[in-house]
Amino acid sequence: DDGIHAAEEAMAAPPPLDLTLADPAETARFVEELGGVSLLPGHVRIDSAHVPELPGFEDGRWWVQDIAASLPARLLGKGAGSALDLCAAPGGKTMQLASAGWRVTSVDASESRLARLHDNLARTGLAAEIVQADVLEWAPPTPVDAVLLDAPCSATGIFRRHPDVLHRVRPSQITDLAALQTSLLTRAAEWVKPGGTLVFATCSLEPAEGEKQRERFAAARPDFALDPVGAEELPAGIAPTAEGTVRTLPGMVKPGGNDGFFIARWRRQG
Repeated sequence: DDGIHAAEEAMAAPPPLDLTLADPAETARFVEELGGVSLLPGHVRIDSAHVPELPGFEDGRWWVQDIAASLPARLLGKGAGSALDLCAAPGGKTMQLASAGWRVTSVDASESRLARLHDNLARTGLAAEIVQADVLEWAPPTPVDAVLLDAPCSATGIFRRHPDVLHRVRPSQITDLAALQTSLLTRAAEWVKPGGTLVFATCSLEPAEGEKQRERFAAARPDFALDPVGAEELPAGIAPTAEGTVRTLPGMVKPGGNDGFFIARWRRQG
């Protein structure tokens, strides 16, 4: 199987570092300064390095973020109003949205992880409203233009960088996490304005945490139309599925690989 072979190749070498830039206009500059390659505007891939010593880190010009993990926020495009980043910490997607011009409210239940988000915003000089809350119990005061839900999951998609994850995850955990994702997605949908956009993502290889969630949501919410992802929105090596969602497998992006993700984007009708 080509996918398995590509994943094996990606695991055989130390994973590279993917950087997301605060300003895509600086892509060429940092490719040159860091000796890397760019797979998308605002992205630079370099060999593993001591991050704090690299040019641009201290003054907040970029942050470390796997290229697949950067795709959900990219699929919301340039800022066009208010956005919720749910289960947001440690903040890579919040910083993407803020740097793209969105007015971001970031929600997460973990105090320690939100501390990292505060630190990241301070370093980059980006702004977001931060809320410590359980998404299942919290609600925004008014609906918003965009909601990004990168839901808690089994994290089987990160095994290229953390092989132990495949030995830790039990089937019962996947069942429980899938139920949680369904509940979170149900709430997230309520907060999208008519005409607004909802992006759902998990860093999981399990269909129960990806494709099955899309099917369940489509049946439950006919007022949301799947907004197909275009090939031009993705890096070389990653293509949309026939349905217009994104399914990344470790090893698709060469050389160096990428994390495994499922991503779907919907537009609320009306």
